[in-house]
Amino acid sequence: METRHPQQTIWSKCFHPGGSFTEFSKEDVEQSIPSRFGKMVSQYPDRIAIKTASHVLTYTELNATANRLARAILARQGDSAEPVGLLLEKGAQQVAAMLGVLRAGKFFVLLDPSFPEARIAALLEDCLAELVVTNQQNVSLAREVISNRCRLIEFESIDDGICEEFPLRLPPGALAFISYTSGSTGRPKGVIQNHRNILHDTMLRTNAYHICEHDRISVLASNTSNAIKNAFLSLLNGATVLPFDVQKEGVARLAPWLSQEGISISRISSPLFRKFCEALTGKEKFFDMRLILLASETTYKSDVELFKKCFSRDCMLATGLSSSETGIMRDFLIRHETEIPGQEVPVGYPVQGKEILLLDDAGRQIGFNQIGEIAVRSRYVSPGYWRQPALTEAKFKADPDGGENRRYLTGDLGLMLSDGCLVHKGRKDFRLKIRGYGVETAEVEMALAAHVAVGNVIVIGQPQESGEARLVAYFTSLSQPSPTVSDLRKFLKQRLPDYMIPSHFVLLNRIPITAAGKIDRQALPDPGESRPDLDAPFVAPRTAVEKEMAQIWEEVLSLDQVGVQDSFFELGGHSLAAAKVIARIRQRFGLDLPISALFETPTVADVAEAIVRQQDLQAPGT
Repeated sequence: METRHPQQTIWSKCFHPGGSFTEFSKEDVEQSIPSRFGKMVSQYPDRIAIKTASHVLTYTELNATANRLARAILARQGDSAEPVGLLLEKGAQQVAAMLGVLRAGKFFVLLDPSFPEARIAALLEDCLAELVVTNQQNVSLAREVISNRCRLIEFESIDDGICEEFPLRLPPGALAFISYTSGSTGRPKGVIQNHRNILHDTMLRTNAYHICEHDRISVLASNTSNAIKNAFLSLLNGATVLPFDVQKEGVARLAPWLSQEGISISRISSPLFRKFCEALTGKEKFFDMRLILLASETTYKSDVELFKKCFSRDCMLATGLSSSETGIMRDFLIRHETEIPGQEVPVGYPVQGKEILLLDDAGRQIGFNQIGEIAVRSRYVSPGYWRQPALTEAKFKADPDGGENRRYLTGDLGLMLSDGCLVHKGRKDFRLKIRGYGVETAEVEMALAAHVAVGNVIVIGQPQESGEARLVAYFTSLSQPSPTVSDLRKFLKQRLPDYMIPSHFVLLNRIPITAAGKIDRQALPDPGESRPDLDAPFVAPRTAVEKEMAQIWEEVLSLDQVGVQDSFFELGGHSLAAAKVIARIRQRFGLDLPISALFETPTVADVAEAIVRQQDLQAPGT
């Protein structure tokens, strides 16, 4: 019997004012994703399924595109279950490709075109895909990264002919996709997802938030399991999914886009949410927004205050606890009148079909108000890790009581309050969340240690005042002179995605060791705020605008000095920090520079020159 908890009254008020909510039943979980999507196509054939700057597809049109791709896949590969790589940017083609692969009875792996070629090639090699779906924009990249056994399908070359449904029954336990995340062994680990678990996750969110066909749901995440689940949350309820590329468009353009598109639900990572709120002027009105879903990071009381400041009383904030391996485990819904005692925001109360256990170091269950490792007992956890049976066996356990339930050991620490509310207490291991992505520091260490001039390496996550973590790499050198930060960044950029490259590099004579022979993490020096050792020599600001820009960079990057020829990204900058710089330029200069300006010309001198040009163009009489 499901127990009622204090938040269920709040959940009952979380509805779309213009829609008629239909409950997502347990029976709806026991089918395939294409089967549920087909039902939505029948119910809402002319509703818009997905809208981007370049594509607007109704449910009928999206279904037809997916069916054509499915036929093309079956013609090349047959109907055996196998992985298919999708090398496509976020948008309508990617969503259609996901559905097309599933319709063909296969499972997909999203490959982010922005990742280094070596990373994409490694993922393709690991997943054993023999087919990659791409488009004209990425076909050259695809040819660079595929192996000899791989075949390509270009999206634009798919036959526009037959697009009718075809019978292909898939059991709910069939594989749906593999989502890769950072691995502690230095090898990315692929989390397997099946149709049943995605539908169960959809059921939980649909029923908790009363999602209906009138909702317009933004997808801001990158090519992660969260982005995939957000798309299905829309498409399996007859709603509209609207992708937005924050890195390309910039945080400053997000607010007007949310208003113009009438977004009702937005899932956003906590770091991006903070940058978004900082960029607001206070004049924005989000009349249609009814729910903000914070994802990927710890939620702080300051985040709740930002929500209350920036959004109306008709809007709610949802946070919780989830992972790629388990889906949603806990849910916590916040209204304007919700009071958060202390600084910790709980991850919330039980969800249907997921039981949380807290275990001590011996694996014994503990009681209320004690800290233990969070374990999940459920039928709806991942089947395991792709081609890593030992890791699967270590993390996923058969339930001692038998049956279909399994236990997953999350590596997270938690404390259960007496009313059944769970409070997250950090990690047991060295896994971190960096800008919404899970990162195993061991994988970063192994990549950096592969540099010919680098000796010993240790990478840690260092918390910042904002509550976010940054990666700091400590290393010893095998050569004289030692490699510069510019050298190391360039080396890692060829091997790791941007979010896994440390913000700071600290050269040590030796890595400190405890008396027991282990790395003494407490003895690692603070990286401080000194300008890193770059290839470019320091050049002081020369003009008033350069001085102002250098000061902005120093504030955003927490550095004591920035030269006008220093590269923003070699100083430790990244896409979210770039968005923060653009927002401060708008505040201080009244100019709306595109975020691309910082990526294309990433020095203080270049950006200052662009600002002066814009000021001259806007001056009276010009």
